[in-house]
Amino acid sequence: MNLFWVILILFLAIIEVLTVNLVTIWYVASAIVALIISFFSKDFTLQFAVFVILGTIFLVTTKKTLDKLVKSKNEKTNIDRIVGMEGIVVEEITKNKLGAVKVDGKVWSASSNITIKENCIVKVLEINSTKLIVEKVKED
Repeated sequence: MNLFWVILILFLAIIEVLTVNLVTIWYVASAIVALIISFFSKDFTLQFAVFVILGTIFLVTTKKTLDKLVKSKNEKTNIDRIVGMEGIVVEEITKNKLGAVKVDGKVWSASSNITIKENCIVKVLEINSTKLIVEKVKED
């Protein structure tokens, strides 16, 4: 039975490495405990019960804490780099209608609290979902 626990530990560890989502780590730990118990008791039912119950307890009591430690709180994306960049209006923006702005070689939907005519230079203030909030810099 010891070989069963060693194979299970390796299998669960490989799954954990491949998923990188803290999916099976608790059961790896409980399988190690079950392996230790197998040296003292040949009762597979006891070993399996310890494996399942202890793994579930580990999962329930530590998952939230580990998720907070592993995940960063403010993950920036490549899109955030265009905030502060300048672009050119390719479709007029009005207060009540989205326009379009070309920034960093890509065309984005854009809004502003004022009307900005085509070919004006704008600065990206923020990104709201998939649209830019812009302000007028100068006219061409």
